[in-house]
Amino acid sequence: MPSPSRRTWTWTFDLPPHELWPLLADTSRFNEAMGLPPYTLEETPQTNGTVLRRGRGKVAGFTLEWEEKPYEWVAGRYFRQTRVFSKGPFRRFGPVFDLVADAKGGSTVTYTLEWEPLGLTGRLFGARLAEQAGGAVEKRMLQAASFLRGERLTPFEMPPPSLPEGAQARAEALAVEIDRSPYGNNLGRILAATVLGGMASDLAPLKPKRLARQLDVPQRTAIETCLAAVRAGLLTMRWDLLCTNCRGPKLSVAALSELPRGAHCPSCNIDYDRDFEKNVELSFAPTPAIRPLMDGSFCLSGPMATPHVVVQVLLAPGEKRDIEVELPAGRYRLRTLHPGTVVDFDHAGGGLFPGLRVTAAGVEAGSAVKLGRIAFENMAGFEVAALIEDRTWTREALTAPEVISLQAFRDLFAAATLRPGDEAGVGQVALLFTDLQGSTALYERVGDAKAYNLVREHFALLAAIVRDHDGAVVKTIGDAVMASFGDPADAVKAALAMQAKLAADTEFVLKVGIHAGPSVVVTLNDRLDYFGSTVNMAARLQGQSRGGDIVLSRTVAEDPAVQALLADLPKRSEEVTLKGFDQPVGFLRLETVTV
Repeated sequence: MPSPSRRTWTWTFDLPPHELWPLLADTSRFNEAMGLPPYTLEETPQTNGTVLRRGRGKVAGFTLEWEEKPYEWVAGRYFRQTRVFSKGPFRRFGPVFDLVADAKGGSTVTYTLEWEPLGLTGRLFGARLAEQAGGAVEKRMLQAASFLRGERLTPFEMPPPSLPEGAQARAEALAVEIDRSPYGNNLGRILAATVLGGMASDLAPLKPKRLARQLDVPQRTAIETCLAAVRAGLLTMRWDLLCTNCRGPKLSVAALSELPRGAHCPSCNIDYDRDFEKNVELSFAPTPAIRPLMDGSFCLSGPMATPHVVVQVLLAPGEKRDIEVELPAGRYRLRTLHPGTVVDFDHAGGGLFPGLRVTAAGVEAGSAVKLGRIAFENMAGFEVAALIEDRTWTREALTAPEVISLQAFRDLFAAATLRPGDEAGVGQVALLFTDLQGSTALYERVGDAKAYNLVREHFALLAAIVRDHDGAVVKTIGDAVMASFGDPADAVKAALAMQAKLAADTEFVLKVGIHAGPSVVVTLNDRLDYFGSTVNMAARLQGQSRGGDIVLSRTVAEDPAVQALLADLPKRSEEVTLKGFDQPVGFLRLETVTV
């Protein structure tokens, strides 16, 4: 049997590991930059609950078939992966990346390729492949470092993609149409250039929050532009139901009304439920006529594919291993890659961290060994991947509650609703109700036609303020407006802006009430609406407004971000009995607002 072969390269950078890690560990983007083709895996559940992942491909004339072993990593420190081949010139092949901080604030990065050749062909091809890979990795790493230093605009130098005939002209025309939209934000040309020339890994899917970071614009600005691009035809959009374990989009539908209540993740071998607030994400992709993308991914399971996983190790049956890692304070979950029992642990930071003992049933908490080390033990009787994940959900996903609280979505996709009879709970939404004081007298004084136009202008003014504060007008009822916000502080800022604007520029006197809490999203009168006691409370509090003031529920007033806004404003605590509520309701009245 030929002995294993290895090649190692080492570089030093004046950048710390935590800056290099997101680029080097994003194996999908890195592989694409290296010129590797996308691929897919066949995932087959095994009787012990694990999943066998098999891939096929062709490289340099060789037909390859392999089992894809799970990656191993400690976030910010190292990652490794191995493929075990059933067809091709190798028995095993895989890379190892190590990042070590130096005393000067920089990093030493080591890249190792390890392979077991089959015969002379495997030895010769492996040596040639390693030499080519080392040079390609070095080139991309130097480019990534230059990007992180601000010396280049993109992380990697990429050849222009192959585009359909006429794609450039179509994209330029659609960019003009996007910029004409009130929600284009003059980003149409930039978005079109991104679609035409961006990396496929960044476009499938295209995440608007990530795009906002790349363009250095507010998140709402990027989201609005993507929504306008869907209406224009540059982008498509889909609703993804994210797996609660790997948090990948395992089921996608084109319309909100098609969204099921649950799905199956073949990668994790679990069934999972829909949680409208957490795992329903709106994502985007280029229209195929402009930029077709190949099926598959350039890497399907690297560290940045599941960035919430901070440690993952692959353990042979009976294996014990201590991992050197010191995790910051946080809420963690200890589990296996396949289904089983889990252990949740709230870590205060600095102290000992429990070990992971894996049995056939799942994970048990093991003994802590010593500070800065975590013990893993596999007693399951078969190979398992054990991991530690951060239980906090990422905020890079554009969740459904965020989307439906945006004015752009409600204006551009008013027909997007849940299917009849479906409903979705959200943990918190801030609801703002307004009404005009003395509108009946206005109609009598100036006449119906003029008063109607004045009220319409008033609605447009309030809608603009709501949009500027990342909210959406849910509906108007007579002279009243109901608006929703993801953040109570945004609702209060909008209310303050409304009162200041109306006091300065119009003869209207506005009554405002705000409450925040859980609610149920439903389809009502062919639009997305909110239902429940939070809605009722917000509407009743608006009824307590005297005009020119703002009435806040105690829930809203006690929000830390809201308290900072109210520090210098005149206010008074009151209590009242409201219809539909058994106990007296306390609230905070912001006195006549002229800021």
